[in-house]
Amino acid sequence: MLQKTPVAPTPDYTAIKQKQQATWASGDYAIIGTTIQIVGENVCEAVKLQAGETVLDVAAGNGNATLAAARRFAAVTSTDYVPELLKRGKERADAERLNVTFQVADAEALPFRDGSFDVALSTFGVMFAPNHEKCASELSRVIRKGGRIGLANWTPGGFIGQLFKTIGKYFPPVPGVSPGALWGTDDHLKMLFPGHRIESTARNFTFRYRSPEHWLEVFRTFYGPMHKAFAALDSEKGAALEADVLELLRKHNQGGPSALAVPSEYLETVVTKK
Repeated sequence: MLQKTPVAPTPDYTAIKQKQQATWASGDYAIIGTTIQIVGENVCEAVKLQAGETVLDVAAGNGNATLAAARRFAAVTSTDYVPELLKRGKERADAERLNVTFQVADAEALPFRDGSFDVALSTFGVMFAPNHEKCASELSRVIRKGGRIGLANWTPGGFIGQLFKTIGKYFPPVPGVSPGALWGTDDHLKMLFPGHRIESTARNFTFRYRSPEHWLEVFRTFYGPMHKAFAALDSEKGAALEADVLELLRKHNQGGPSALAVPSEYLETVVTKK
């Protein structure tokens, strides 16, 4: 008798995204996001952004790529599905007197016409959306032929990729949802953007804090996923996760005994629409 091949469950993307929205709205990601600003600047250089081009920042968070593009005199629309994060981005844009349009939008259902933009950007953003294929399709759809998509995604083997795995020991993965760090691999990007030209460069962002304990304090307080993770664990498991994260930080620390300097690999990618 033939055995039936198990069918992967269809994820409830709506429920997943509602939970994600609550997660990212917790803490205050802007405290973390502002320290990673250089990544947005580098992505804008990678796509060779030109003044006057129309730019869509997707899953923009508190606006690192948004600000970088606006500083280059592009016409920028900044989107995220968490209004609290867009508010932080607007505060930053207003402080610099940058003209940016902010709009709440789901990366898997962008409310823009086909070919509306010259460039789409996402730095550590779309990689967290549950439906990878839909996100990639939307990014491609909203840019014109010959337009570029600039991405920065943590790799599975880098520090943040290993941090995700560490947290994952305490929380089972959602059935049918692929890990976000796959966006940091060439093979996955080729699958997501068939027929497009893809150029990727491995880079490192270095987290610089006073100590491993200082890094953990900041992330536990302000980084939504970690904030929620600790809140969901009892004291024993919370202590175990804390020990695991501190061990990982010390393993990767290049700052010596008096400071923390932890390089984390990410993949900087430019996708050109053919």
